[in-house]
Amino acid sequence: MPRGRREDVFWAPWDLELAGQCSSSGERRAARAASGPPASASGVGSASGAPAPAVAAMASPPDNPFRDLDGQIGQLLQCKPLAEEQVKALCAKAKEILMQEANVQPVRCPVTVCGDIHGQFQDLLELFRIGGNSPDTNYLFMGDYVDRGYHSVETVSLLVALKVRYRDRITILRGNHESRQITQVYGFYDECLRKYGNPDVWRHFTDLFDYLPLTGLVEGKIFCLHGGLSPTMDTLDHIRALDRVQEVPHEGPMCDLLWSDPDDRAGWGISPRGAGYTFGQDISEQFNHANGLDLISRAHQLVMEGYNWSHEQAVVTVFSAPNYCYRCAPGAGFVARAPLSFENLRRLLQPAPPPPPHIRLRRARRRPRARGSSRRAPPPPPPAPPGGRAGAPHGVHNIHRARMQAR
Repeated sequence: MPRGRREDVFWAPWDLELAGQCSSSGERRAARAASGPPASASGVGSASGAPAPAVAAMASPPDNPFRDLDGQIGQLLQCKPLAEEQVKALCAKAKEILMQEANVQPVRCPVTVCGDIHGQFQDLLELFRIGGNSPDTNYLFMGDYVDRGYHSVETVSLLVALKVRYRDRITILRGNHESRQITQVYGFYDECLRKYGNPDVWRHFTDLFDYLPLTGLVEGKIFCLHGGLSPTMDTLDHIRALDRVQEVPHEGPMCDLLWSDPDDRAGWGISPRGAGYTFGQDISEQFNHANGLDLISRAHQLVMEGYNWSHEQAVVTVFSAPNYCYRCAPGAGFVARAPLSFENLRRLLQPAPPPPPHIRLRRARRRPRARGSSRRAPPPPPPAPPGGRAGAPHGVHNIHRARMQAR
């Protein structure tokens, strides 16, 4: 991948400027129509300019073994969660598939690479609409499908269903939010309780998360992962040797791959997150050279343009959740084709409409104050996972940070 080719590139941020000029959803649709019909190699959109469904939901013949699964995908595309028994069966099928995948899962070109989604289901559908239908388009997602957004259940259910239906056309990696402790703090656990009345669906998905691949390798040249590098992992073979079927540990190489971040400072540094490390340009270039790589593609960080080059284009950060936590930032993805060069996703994306007003009001409601106090009561600690211990993971990560500082 010649470095000179990267400046011509490729990225597709959600067009927040256009969205900001439109005062209503009708005006946004009119502005989108005025900008022309979407152009896509996979045929997204019709000749009339009307968008095609996000995922090909074709009628299944009676003898199709995936008939029930196709129906579930169609249901999920309407943002309707599956029944608890359907989720249990879906996770069992997905686990059988993921058990056969490697820690460094090989991926073939062309592939569309995407960053964090964080339960923003409508934006996931918009990404499919722009990037192309599944399975027509090959996708690689770099983790963080749940938490913070309003539709984590539907988001992760759809991605897992597509993985079961088209196992060779979608790769889903593990992010730091695909964790039992993190999901108890940032919303996925509570969403499962709210939608199903019990934590069983949360258990099914978090058990499945243990089997997700840690990294992907596109044509042996683009190394994709959620977080960053680890000081104990010099080669891809070291990563291949890890035992990934476990809860994300609080320290160690598996934790580093999901939590670390690139930094302007050289060498290894203490991460302000309290988990993982920061790594400089010298580290990323050394890792790329040792493993014959052209690029490290990662997610994990909100970047205001939807993507951000670092380390003189040895590392790129991709973030695919527009307007994340109401910060006016676009999302992005990129297309890698053989021979490896980057191309535009062909059309700017707009952020999906905000959640309904009653959801926003409920989210903004303050906690009641404690009696006899003018200060708000602290939030209760998260419930303990089955057979585990309660408490937010940040305390553990801060202990890890103190240990690192003491070394």
